[in-house]
Amino acid sequence: MVNLLISQLRSLDWGWEVGMAALAWLLIPLVAAIGAGLWGSWANRTRRVRGDGPELDGYARFRAAMERSHSGT
Repeated sequence: MVNLLISQLRSLDWGWEVGMAALAWLLIPLVAAIGAGLWGSWANRTRRVRGDGPELDGYARFRAAMERSHSGT
């Protein structure tokens, strides 16, 4: 593969295929960067804040249950 590239660099008669191959190799990082930007903006979106109400209510119920469950042992 390297020999093929070197032989094409020696001859200044580059064809259409070489230009398209270079364009394809340049488009790969561009598409990856666009995809990373879209994923980053989706991952960093603002979510609806639910608050701590349900968690604190559950903890209060747990504490009350633990205080009342005194077995005779």
